[in-house]
Amino acid sequence: MNKAIGLDFGTTNSAIGVADPDRRVTLARFGKDRTFRSLLYFTEDEETRQLRVFAGPDAIENYLNAKSAGRLIQSAKSYLASRLFSQTQILGESYTLEELIGMLLRQLRQAAEQEFGELGSALVAGRPVHFSGARDRADDEFALDRLRTAYRYAGFRDVHFVPEPVAAAYKYRQQLSRAELVLIADFGGGTSDFSLVHLQPNNSPLSGPGDQALGAIIANDGIGIAGDTFDSKLVRNVVAPLLGLGSEYRSQFGKILPVPNWLYEHLERWHYLSFLKTRKNMDLLHQLQFQALEPAKLGALVDLVDHDLGYRLYRSIEAAKCVLSEQPRTRLHFVEAALALDHPIGRNEFEHWIDNDVQKIDHCVDRLLASCAIKASRIDAIFMTGGSSFVPAIRRLFNGKFPNAPIRAGQEFTSVAEGLALCALELLG
Repeated sequence: MNKAIGLDFGTTNSAIGVADPDRRVTLARFGKDRTFRSLLYFTEDEETRQLRVFAGPDAIENYLNAKSAGRLIQSAKSYLASRLFSQTQILGESYTLEELIGMLLRQLRQAAEQEFGELGSALVAGRPVHFSGARDRADDEFALDRLRTAYRYAGFRDVHFVPEPVAAAYKYRQQLSRAELVLIADFGGGTSDFSLVHLQPNNSPLSGPGDQALGAIIANDGIGIAGDTFDSKLVRNVVAPLLGLGSEYRSQFGKILPVPNWLYEHLERWHYLSFLKTRKNMDLLHQLQFQALEPAKLGALVDLVDHDLGYRLYRSIEAAKCVLSEQPRTRLHFVEAALALDHPIGRNEFEHWIDNDVQKIDHCVDRLLASCAIKASRIDAIFMTGGSSFVPAIRRLFNGKFPNAPIRAGQEFTSVAEGLALCALELLG
């Protein structure tokens, strides 16, 4: 009999759980945490000079304690729909995106097997409704095929993909005592995904497998705007100006030109920042620093990229964003290499910066409701999951849009993995 395994590979965090026949889900522990950071760290062994690759908490530990330069890769999931990313060079070795994600999934698997034993080759895995950067169905299928290949690299040959908000519905159903029409809102790192589901409580008679047992999945939709997008607004408005955004340089012909904006677009996106450190880009950055009218700012950008400080910056940005979910003001503090930042930020400022993105999320929910001709007043409840569900502007949006539907939440970082394991119990158990 197959184990009922659910794996949520997320842009920022991943989790894996196993459901028993009584519908109890046990989540794998990674040290003190039930989530596994979705990142890789590449370094050379100081004695043998052999390439070593770490994932999750081991990647963070080795990155933070490194005495020599390595490469940290984060938010790789956001590249799945990009046909421009075929392979990359890391410390002299070439890797496809599927291989990179496969490495991460394999190390996640190995860590979970220390607790659960052999996991086998079959599982239920989450997927966004629409992958980050996908423009059409063909892009979504392209991304899904790449993700399936990555799972095969990790030893999972029989993978059943379920939309992440549908998986969260399996988790939410555990608390139901009556049927409900529920809007599931899953706010991840790369995408925000929504499912409208008519849920039956667990003790309802099952008429068939899969979503018939769950209830009726009425509609799904999603958008490539989520936690990383909100982070990018903090980077653009607070950090990037100190690194030369909006500054100028003198070309070799004496002409005054703006520093290229694309550098800061890469800086704002964690998955782009991971791959900004190439020989070609570093040569460009050093040249710009030499020609810059404000060379100290470009020097700070050079240090940020050259010393691979993206994750350290990410932690500071994430900490400030989390405080703004609880308090009206905070300070963004970041002191590394040539960059020293201690900048006040108000919640009102932050909400102004993300307002256009929140409106796009609003339009996505409108599109979902219009696709099935269901009015907001008919929704019985909202179940919100994912880290950005804590953002007050998101909460206000849903409170205003669905005034009669209570907003429920819980286990925001693991509910999708738990739901996937429950789904696996029906599909594989």
